[in-house]
Amino acid sequence: MPTFTTQQAGYQMTATLTVIGFDLLIVVTGGSNPHIGDVTTLTATTAPTTVRFPSHDGRLHKDDFISKRLAKRIQPVLTGSCTITAGVHVNQISRAQIAAAAPMTDALSRQIIAWLQAHPVSAAQPEYYSDRERPR
Repeated sequence: MPTFTTQQAGYQMTATLTVIGFDLLIVVTGGSNPHIGDVTTLTATTAPTTVRFPSHDGRLHKDDFISKRLAKRIQPVLTGSCTITAGVHVNQISRAQIAAAAPMTDALSRQIIAWLQAHPVSAAQPEYYSDRERPR
């Protein structure tokens, strides 16, 4: 599983990539309290869909800023479905640290795209019954 990192404004973000057949699972974490704040799913031809989870204080996590941004950038290189989870929490985050999330996400995106271009996803094509066939 390749892992990509970026650091800026006093904190680090990490993206771990798992290739499952033609599909990708990307887990983005970082800061002082990594977690799963949201899940974004997409394919090369479908718009991203995001589910945000409640945080410990009941408000919805804002990590979708990261997952949606990452999804938009990697979408052109997808060969199957992609699921992205994001959970980056920096205690008492500053405005500068909030602003750093965008270029940090872009840096992770570039690293993931470069890796995928150097390691093209390949898997056996699944076989299906035709509409007239049934399992034996």
